[in-house]
Amino acid sequence: MLASYYQNFKQELDGQGVLLCYSGYVSEKVLFSLGDILRRKMESEDTNQAKRLFSVFVEQVQNIIRYSDDRLVTSGSGADAISSGLVLVGSEEDGYFVVCANVLDAAKVEDLRRRLEGLRGMDKEQLKAHYREKLRSPAEEESQGGSIGLIEIARRSSKPIEFDFMDLKNQTSFFCLKAFI
Repeated sequence: MLASYYQNFKQELDGQGVLLCYSGYVSEKVLFSLGDILRRKMESEDTNQAKRLFSVFVEQVQNIIRYSDDRLVTSGSGADAISSGLVLVGSEEDGYFVVCANVLDAAKVEDLRRRLEGLRGMDKEQLKAHYREKLRSPAEEESQGGSIGLIEIARRSSKPIEFDFMDLKNQTSFFCLKAFI
């Protein structure tokens, strides 16, 4: 029964084109290891597409590390925190996709939804201009980066990004973001 369950699970992932699947706590070290696996897998692929895929993968996993509300602080500082999330990289007939998901504070959902809807509504030139504008602006107050990660994901995506939120208990939501390469 156990082998059958997980073999069916693996077949389901394979049937959806999943090349890499990770669920659990992530850190910069885990990101490096998963990135190395992905880089090796993509060595035989188109160089530009592989670079874009890798870039989106890194941005998405860094968002989990920085912004997941399901996190463990392993020392006195937040810098050593590990954050929980889900990462999938897969292939479709016309390219690749990267899906990342994590838990976040429900109070952040509307602002994030507004930002993502804005990005999804922009064409490549508008995204480029928005990116340049953000580079010249100071980082947003709650940003742990340069406030450009989501813009980078949208810029490198070959189709509009997809996203969804699901309410959970304790004023949290499950956030999922899918980018296409």
